[in-house]
Amino acid sequence: MNNVADAFIPIIAIIFTFGIPGALIFWYLYIKHKERTKLMDMGLSPQEARDYFREQEKRPKNPLNTLKWGILFTMIGIGLFFGILLDEAGYKDSLSGVMVLLFGGLGFIIYYFVASSKLKKDNQLQQQQSSTPNQ
Repeated sequence: MNNVADAFIPIIAIIFTFGIPGALIFWYLYIKHKERTKLMDMGLSPQEARDYFREQEKRPKNPLNTLKWGILFTMIGIGLFFGILLDEAGYKDSLSGVMVLLFGGLGFIIYYFVASSKLKKDNQLQQQQSSTPNQ
């Protein structure tokens, strides 16, 4: 019985390695096609549908997105470091996962405060610029 299960391990590994990414790519393309088809059914010409999607791609990206991921990965690294230190210190429970989640959450909290203060400063700057008349 064990030999049969061992024979399926490479087959399952191949399916997961190639099948899941292939299915995700297929699903993405299928959804994209369905969305464009719906737009054309609503009366948009193919050129108008293309222009619609190009406008969506030109939307401004969140400038703080890189900051968010930088803070998150740094905090996850710190959490992993502390988890390994606690593991080496003799704690039998595997605290690495807990520390990664804890510090990852702290990273998101830090990002929230940094981003909200930056947005407040930007809003105040815009209000000051709009309230002062141009000379």
